Amino acid sequence: MPGVAWLFYSMLVLLLLALLGAALFFWQHTPARNKIPRAQRRRVVALQQMEALAKCLRQQEPSLDPKPILELPLETLVQKLQDEELSVESVLCSYLEEMGVWALKVHQEVNCLTDFLGECEEQLQALKKLRKTERGLLYGVPVSLKDPYDCKGHDSTCGLTQFLEKPVAKDGVIVQVLKAQGAIPFVKTNIPQTLYSFDCSNPIYGQTLNPLNLKKTPGGSSGGEGALLAKGGSILGMGTDTAGSIRVPASFCGICGFRTTGYRLSLSGVSSAVKGKISVTTVAGPMARDVESLALCLRALLSEDMHRLDPTVPFMPFREEVYSSNQRLRIGFCETDGFTQPSPSMARAVRLTSRLLQDAGHQVIPFSIPHIKYAVKHLFEGGLFADGGATLLEKLEGDIVDPCIKGMVNWLRLPDLLKCFLAWILKYTEYQQKFIAKWRSLDLDVLLMPAMDPAFHICYSEIGTDIASYMGLYNILNFPAGVVPVTTVTPQDEEELAFYTGYYRDSTDKNFQRAIQGSVGLPVAVQCIALPWEEELCLRFMKEVETLAKNHSGPK
Repeated sequence: MPGVAWLFYSMLVLLLLALLGAALFFWQHTPARNKIPRAQRRRVVALQQMEALAKCLRQQEPSLDPKPILELPLETLVQKLQDEELSVESVLCSYLEEMGVWALKVHQEVNCLTDFLGECEEQLQALKKLRKTERGLLYGVPVSLKDPYDCKGHDSTCGLTQFLEKPVAKDGVIVQVLKAQGAIPFVKTNIPQTLYSFDCSNPIYGQTLNPLNLKKTPGGSSGGEGALLAKGGSILGMGTDTAGSIRVPASFCGICGFRTTGYRLSLSGVSSAVKGKISVTTVAGPMARDVESLALCLRALLSEDMHRLDPTVPFMPFREEVYSSNQRLRIGFCETDGFTQPSPSMARAVRLTSRLLQDAGHQVIPFSIPHIKYAVKHLFEGGLFADGGATLLEKLEGDIVDPCIKGMVNWLRLPDLLKCFLAWILKYTEYQQKFIAKWRSLDLDVLLMPAMDPAFHICYSEIGTDIASYMGLYNILNFPAGVVPVTTVTPQDEEELAFYTGYYRDSTDKNFQRAIQGSVGLPVAVQCIALPWEEELCLRFMKEVETLAKNHSGPK
């Protein structure tokens, strides 16, 4: 009997401990569960306000046909606004009505918006009062913003409940400069929780889907921007890039995206789950349907206003003579980074682009990435998680962890002994100098590499950070880099993918193969890279690639 009693009491204690643990878990998550429904209701109200403004503007111009406006490239739209061939009301109304369609019909399928910036109505009225000489380069242009961009009176959530119900006191620097240049920020777009994922999902606003294939992700972390721009709901957007967070969604969604050199654009007023990352540079950058739109955005942002509002950013106006040059280029050509085997479509896109560039008279020189494994495993992963992930895990305390980051979170929760190597203080400057020295030895102007594509299936979080090697490398090096769509996945690419093994034949390689299956017809981009502070040269290279690809008669 004593043995039975002891067993009974032991089971009772275990049951009580389990109940206590469950109660503690529920208590910890209660604040998150309370905030999320309120945030979702605020979004519903915001979308209703957007529809109401669209109806109000439509009443002022009942005969307006938005379709021709929505089809205009940014450069033409800006010119028509400046020449008063189009009114700022008609343009904003066209995009709000398009977004109204999203809110009613497509938003439930693609789910790319987090907020409507209702103050855009006041800004529109203020713009109408300006004299022609006072109008900026983006006068009357509706602009969408990734969630972390601070807008006065709105949350910048990063997909975290900790950041909910904390409306910021003022616009961030980039938002202020956009407004000074006449742009009208009108919506904020969805992101993955913490911004550390190539998917686009969080417990607050849910999963964003790729409009080109609803079984695929639009990428992350600027995935809401990628989806919105691909669908035509915006003409110009602003993202951020830590490991390809602009370039991956742009590549997955068939648009153009550009990461600048760190510190050429201000990050003051751009929220982040983790600040002060070692050896990995987070930057701001534009996303749009074509390269010329990216260049126009950079022209506007690189103004005196940027330096005045944030003196830590050097005043370096856009160098038009570099962007518009017709000089032949010496182009480094890299079909693989030597760490992640490219998919068949990635390799074909780079070979195709290389051939088109050579036929156009440019010199293409083979280039190999030095010490790539060291760069990825130590500099990249070590830089992202130099504190062993402690700061990131702290931000998730009491929160619901989204499935798209569960693999990363579980990895970060491993004992410190297994990940202590990531906390080294690393000499990434030395690596950057070695890379530049190799570049200089070949007298290169720019570099052509694969982008990471095609789009992944939703919630393939187990892929891990290794697969970011093609994109994250240039955050380590702090080089400007952009992506341009050049082709689409063919049935032959899909057939060849069945024989993909990867260089290491490990779980990452196998998961990458699975993630990109079923992608026939989806866009494939290439990546264009230049040395630090050479944004104009990089954009000029992107423009050349875009022009050649559009004139090519192969798969689009």
